[in-house]
Amino acid sequence: MLYNTSVSLFHALLFGVVEGITEFLPISSTAHLILTSHLLRLPQTEFLKSFEIAIQLGAILAVVTLYWKRVLESRALFWKLGVAFLPTAIMGFLLYSVIKNMFFESTVLILFTLFLGGVALIAFDLLHTEKQSALAQLQNMTYMQALLIGCFQSIAMVPGVSRAAASIIGGLIVGLNRKSSVEFSFLLAVPTMVAATGLDLLQNGAALSQSEFVLLGIGFLISFLTAIIAIQWLLKFIQTHSFMPFGIYRIGIAILLMLFLL
Repeated sequence: MLYNTSVSLFHALLFGVVEGITEFLPISSTAHLILTSHLLRLPQTEFLKSFEIAIQLGAILAVVTLYWKRVLESRALFWKLGVAFLPTAIMGFLLYSVIKNMFFESTVLILFTLFLGGVALIAFDLLHTEKQSALAQLQNMTYMQALLIGCFQSIAMVPGVSRAAASIIGGLIVGLNRKSSVEFSFLLAVPTMVAATGLDLLQNGAALSQSEFVLLGIGFLISFLTAIIAIQWLLKFIQTHSFMPFGIYRIGIAILLMLFLL
């Protein structure tokens, strides 16, 4: 049994809020969860690692709640999401133990990728000019565009890179407009996070106690509610703002945490 002596109800609530807010913003939810646990001085137990992965399902349910009808009405979009998911599925399956046991343990790596990702966001925002012909309808994107976005997303298996940032930038590079890139990033999170959580629970679920499942449930619910708000806010924000504020935030928080934690 993965006896939990560190994660409390307060921690479950806090992690749920952090996950729900950061999952779909290009600032790396995984990095924020891991760094939050470091700031709270929580030991990186197997349960905490699983908890940080599993509560992402709450945020994913928020996407399903908001977009299920749209996906079901477009079979082409459904299959393109499947194609986009393939690179992450293959790499995640092959590198699962390395990602969880090595990458999740390295605070230096997380802070470095958080900082570097901020620089990349700012540079991309300055250099990229969206064309008037940029694709606005997701169902009209090609399978090759979907696959390339999936390749970009697979980079985000390294904590701190940000799955949202990688897939959004990938969408913009292959010709989607800003809104459609963000929405495809939302939708692509569904199979990605379901697979990641499912694999982790398959590995460790049988060892969880009843109280640990309760904490997972609380984190799940809070992340769902906060993710609903975060998704709607981001869609409004990008209509009149660039992604540069997120890049500045990433650089600032990385430097601050480097001074505090290292």
